[in-house]
Amino acid sequence: MALVFAASLHFMMGPGGLASFGHAAWFGIGAYAAGLLAQDLSAPMPLALLGAPLAAGLVAGLFGWFVVRLSGIYLAMLTLAFAQITWAVAFQWVGLTGGDNGLLGLWPQGWARDPRVFYALALALAVATVLLLRRMLYAPYGYALRAARDSALRAEAIGLDVSRLRILALAVAGAAAGLSGALFAYAKGGVFPTYIAIPHSVEALLMVLLGGLQTMSGPVVGALAYTGLADLLVRSTDLWRLVLGAVILLVVVAFPEGIAGAARRLWLRGREA
Repeated sequence: MALVFAASLHFMMGPGGLASFGHAAWFGIGAYAAGLLAQDLSAPMPLALLGAPLAAGLVAGLFGWFVVRLSGIYLAMLTLAFAQITWAVAFQWVGLTGGDNGLLGLWPQGWARDPRVFYALALALAVATVLLLRRMLYAPYGYALRAARDSALRAEAIGLDVSRLRILALAVAGAAAGLSGALFAYAKGGVFPTYIAIPHSVEALLMVLLGGLQTMSGPVVGALAYTGLADLLVRSTDLWRLVLGAVILLVVVAFPEGIAGAARRLWLRGREA
């Protein structure tokens, strides 16, 4: 699930140049959409997993339609504000979301109740989503999105619809994050407002920065490194958050291009030698 969450943020931040401090909003919307479909409408898990990215992508696209002309810190702060609004709705609309208690009892169906089966399904969906995002980035749309990132004025001068490109980037990133939220909800057996909290958005940023923004493999490497290191430190020390933060700080300072970017640079240097 972390792979898709990080890859979705990279999709809009790296090639799209759209900074986000509230990416957990789409994650949470997908999780709540799956939970409400399963509990209120008795939808089967496949339908809930389909509805979650559709709901998150639709809301992200609508949000993008309002803020598409903004960029940089202004867009980042608006995403943070939207995530806080979403968290407040999830926390206070008790009749719909369960409030602080969340939505409980969201477990995989019988055929996927075996943890090995469910995690195989989650892995397959995660890999397929990451490959789809990669395919989009190396399609004409991806090159157009990079052109809009590098110079919106030049992109518009050659006939590209920059607004539409950015709205689609937000919608696709939101849909992918929504799918990761739905999978996470089924893995944990419930949905809670903490899924939308600021620390969750920060985790996505850390995974992307740790792996690197310049390559598609960056968020994948960053997600694996972050989750693996966090899991190891939790088992080793009570000060795991302090140690984890220090390690991430050292890695980012030592390798500004991220782990994947540094590995790619060393590989290219080796080829030249």
